[in-house]
Amino acid sequence: MSQETPARRSPPHLLLVSAPLQGHVNPLLCLGGRLSSRGLLVTFTTVPHDGLKLKLQPNDDGAAMDVGSGRLRFEPLRGGRLWAPADPRYRAPGDMQRHIQDAGPAALEGLIRRQANAGRPVSFIVANAFAPWAAGVARDMGVPRAMLWTQSCAVLSLYYHHLYSLVAFPPAGAETGLPVPVPGLPALTVGELPALVYAPEPNVWRQALVADLVSLHDTLPWVLVNTFDELERVAIEALRAHLPVVPVGPLFDTGSGAGEDDDCVAWLDAQPPRSVVFVAFGSVVVIGRDETAEVAEGLASTGHPFLWVVRDDSRELHPHGESGGGGDKGKVVAWCEQRRVLAHPAVGCFVTHCGWNSTTEALAAGVPVVAYPAWSDQITNAKLLADVYGVGVRLPVPPTRDALRRCVDEVMSGPEAEAMRLRAREWSDKASAAVA
Repeated sequence: MSQETPARRSPPHLLLVSAPLQGHVNPLLCLGGRLSSRGLLVTFTTVPHDGLKLKLQPNDDGAAMDVGSGRLRFEPLRGGRLWAPADPRYRAPGDMQRHIQDAGPAALEGLIRRQANAGRPVSFIVANAFAPWAAGVARDMGVPRAMLWTQSCAVLSLYYHHLYSLVAFPPAGAETGLPVPVPGLPALTVGELPALVYAPEPNVWRQALVADLVSLHDTLPWVLVNTFDELERVAIEALRAHLPVVPVGPLFDTGSGAGEDDDCVAWLDAQPPRSVVFVAFGSVVVIGRDETAEVAEGLASTGHPFLWVVRDDSRELHPHGESGGGGDKGKVVAWCEQRRVLAHPAVGCFVTHCGWNSTTEALAAGVPVVAYPAWSDQITNAKLLADVYGVGVRLPVPPTRDALRRCVDEVMSGPEAEAMRLRAREWSDKASAAVA
């Protein structure tokens, strides 16, 4: 008879598997922290590379930290045919996705076996969307699994209704103004749909999406969604007729400790309240040289101080080249802790690419936006921010310096500016309640 008592048994071991993209890593890591604080042993893994703001320790046992009554471990996927972390091919998201789909399964199988050999067998796996290879490994190894959908419930509903022909979508190439009625969603047109709805079948991201949606339909018991009831209640309830949707958001770090962006915070401290235009386009989007010049001139023409994140891989596109100067009014940086900046009282407007993480962070911070979407779900998110949540305006396409200046003026001091700020503050209160 076993001498093990319930108090001595190992806690359940949850393995979180993320695609190696910053916008996928951040919400899943936040979920891991919340779950480990409830007493679970949680291991987070992804493929480390130099473009990620996450340093995983390359040892067998992994680095670990106590979180509440539990433990959060970090262990990288490694070995086999995976590229080395410094490989420049990681900078091309499509190439990286194809590589991980090919080399990731063997690395994940090895990690799961190492956990069992170390006496901490994996009890459950949560994999991000766009990592169907991880769900496949879990299925083949007999480990229960779920998916974390890191975009909005509205976008998930659009993809699902389109794939399974639950409503009639206009054909590819249709007029952008044609309506697309989907149960539970606001009025949308073809031009406001996420890009992968009409992406060609060979597109690597569409292939991953279809594999994810098929697994959701056929085998996965839950789909966790980075959203909250107050934000998407009608969409959530409508989609539950087809999928076991569980809102678990908003998923972002609520801490505000010191970090490597202290210089940004010190600069913000010197600016008047609600005066700064914050500009950031995420970890993937690259805008061209001419477009970057239009943004630079547009920001300068607003007369407002601005903080602009220009990643190192885009710095050569800036009008000031590698120096990336912001002039007398502006500050240009390679990175900052976005949530921390948005929470600063000096920030009055956020010019954003409208990734879902940025969307929820802007709402949580109560900061009005100028929506500047590029691809994927960002076009739909821009529609939601401007027309449904009522907290901003959309930048016309193609963007020009004059259009950017007009949009910033509209959000910062236009006739509707105060109403936008009030609605943004209401969303902030609702997001805070959801986090609590």
